Amino acid sequence: MLARTDLRGSTPTLAELRRALPRGGTDVNAVLDTVTPVVHAVAETGTPAALEFGEKFDGVRPTSVRVPAQVIADALAGLDAQVADALRESITRARKVHSDQRRETTRTQVVDGGVVSEKWIPVRRVGLYVPGGNAVYPSSVIMNVVPAQEAGVGSLVVASPPQKDFGGWPHPTILAACALLGVDEVWAVGGAQGVALLAYGGTDTDAADEPGAVLDPVDLITGPGNIYVTAAKRLCRSVVGIDSEAGPTEIAILADDSADAGIIASDLISQAEHDVLAASVLVTASAELADAVDVALEQQVAATKHRERVTTALSGEQSGIVLVDDVEAGLAVVDAYAAEHLEIQTRDAAAVADRVHNAGAIFVGPYAPVSLGDYCAGSNHVLPTSGSARFASGLSVQTFLKGVHVIDYDEAALREVADKVVTLADAEDLPGHGDAVKQRFAGSVRP
Repeated sequence: MLARTDLRGSTPTLAELRRALPRGGTDVNAVLDTVTPVVHAVAETGTPAALEFGEKFDGVRPTSVRVPAQVIADALAGLDAQVADALRESITRARKVHSDQRRETTRTQVVDGGVVSEKWIPVRRVGLYVPGGNAVYPSSVIMNVVPAQEAGVGSLVVASPPQKDFGGWPHPTILAACALLGVDEVWAVGGAQGVALLAYGGTDTDAADEPGAVLDPVDLITGPGNIYVTAAKRLCRSVVGIDSEAGPTEIAILADDSADAGIIASDLISQAEHDVLAASVLVTASAELADAVDVALEQQVAATKHRERVTTALSGEQSGIVLVDDVEAGLAVVDAYAAEHLEIQTRDAAAVADRVHNAGAIFVGPYAPVSLGDYCAGSNHVLPTSGSARFASGLSVQTFLKGVHVIDYDEAALREVADKVVTLADAEDLPGHGDAVKQRFAGSVRP
């Protein structure tokens, strides 16, 4: 079922590896002409434009952008008890991990009387995007909200597309997750228009006489979405911060002949069911394992619920099996690929995992599947895609914090280094910089 790339007996360069590996992806530029008018319209007219585009694309127009508190409360009250319990467990574990991530203020005494501190300030207001589409993602609510809350963000708004089947409000499971997290501001708006409304704000014209009718813009937008959401984030990033331009989800598995073919097949399927563009890649030195995985895939795909979607994803150019000479060569391949999710299913998996340089998240051994990370590991599942794990990190508390240097020098400390500042200012032909120091010591023989 999976296409094969055979690298055995070769020593490709890094550039050759990157070209040879299965990689799909999406061309954001291809939809910019479609998305740009949407973003511009919302920037100019605010809520009316967002609602009009929502009605066009989602087929429904909510009675207000902001979801009423009673609707959110009713969603939680109607939530299946087992789902509620699972969401609470997911929240508890995510809080445990993310509460350990916040950095403390550092204070460095450079010289007597000269101190540089770095303090971490939460972003004031953030917009957390939760997609609709092929599935319902209450887990994305948790993964975005928990780190923002642990960072100390004071104002949160969750935006999610309105649903025709639920009265024009976001899916009730999304709303229930918001309720469990204490998020009371939820906007029934999605797509490019939702991102633009988060960036530019507006007035909830259909509820103008109610408190909270103003829809304040945010300072940062996080959360996954389709290519149109990604394009809108690109267009709005000069106005607001964004977490990343996320592409389709991907999994790579580095495995040796000790791995279980059935487990590997199920993990490849678990990512493929997200999207027809999802990438599922196995890297192994064992041709026998590769053959066994193909057999297991045939059996398991036939029985899976989203068979057509999974089949399309697994047969796409973004998915495949890469054959290598040994685990060492496999490590070079997975580092070149830089997967969003990387599973290590080898002997001494922890030791092998410790040698990985590039991955959004690393899952060690047969009992740490990606689906555990999606829901209940405590880790975050909003991760860098399309090879950006070479330089980017997943969503965390740090995403919502700004590191600010505070410089506190007294007169003596400045005087001690003033001549060096003047010298460097002159070397850069910026005499005004030096004069700004000299002015503080006017009349002195030495600045």
